[in-house]
Formats: sequence, C-alpha cells, structure tokens
Amino acid sequence: MDFTLDFIQLFMYGIALTAPLLLFFALLIVVLGQIVGRRENWSRFDALYWSFITATTVGYGDFRPTHRYTRTLSILIALLGIMFTGIIVAITINTATLALKAQTEVSAYMEQAIEPLVTTLSPSLNPFQTPLAQAMI
Repeated sequence: MDFTLDFIQLFMYGIALTAPLLLFFALLIVVLGQIVGRRENWSRFDALYWSFITATTVGYGDFRPTHRYTRTLSILIALLGIMFTGIIVAITINTATLALKAQTEVSAYMEQAIEPLVTTLSPSLNPFQTPLAQAMI
C-alpha cells in the first residue's frame, strides 16, 4: 500500500510540475483542431473530438481533413500529441522508479534492523522446537 501511495503522490507532483507545458500542448491541440474543423466545415465538438483522436494517434477515420492545409495541421497535431503523451509516460516511468526505489530502501532497512532480532530469537520462533512439536515427532 505504501508503494501505491508514494506513486500517486509523486505522480501528482510530476504532473503539477509539468502542468504549464501540458496545458500549452493541450491548448495548441484544441486551437489547431478548431482551425481544421472550421476549414473542413465540422461542428466545434466534432473538431475537438477529431483533434484529440488525432493527438492520441488513435485515428478512427470517421473525420478526415481533405485540404492540403488542414492535412498539414493534422500532422502538427499528431506531433504535439506524441509529445504530450510522451511527457505523461516519462512522468509515470520516473514516478514508478522512485516509488519502487523508496519501497526497496525501506524493505532493506527493515530487513537490516530485524535480522539481529531474528538470529537471537530464531530457536524460540521455530515452531518445530516447541515441546509439543518435539513430542509429535
């Protein structure tokens, strides 16, 4: 559970640090999508939908730009989407690495702290060393 909480906390911190850049990319995707939608005579919602489907490189194909200018803008939207997604993936990988490292360090510390106790108490902790277990053997 500690790993999950560390991961969520670090992930939200990473998103907060990169929020201005992520919001800038999202704004560019929306604005360029609206320009394409206006040129292609799509509704505002259809243009918004198309721009994020293109930015995430899903590309269902239900809306396609037909003009050379709008096709060029769609390539730019796709590149912005790759950068947007790449930043989120990079944050996720870094966060998982940091949270796992923290969890491993805590586990190693606990193991190091408990080892002397286990070696001292190990004969009394062994269930086969009790008188009842010896009588059953």
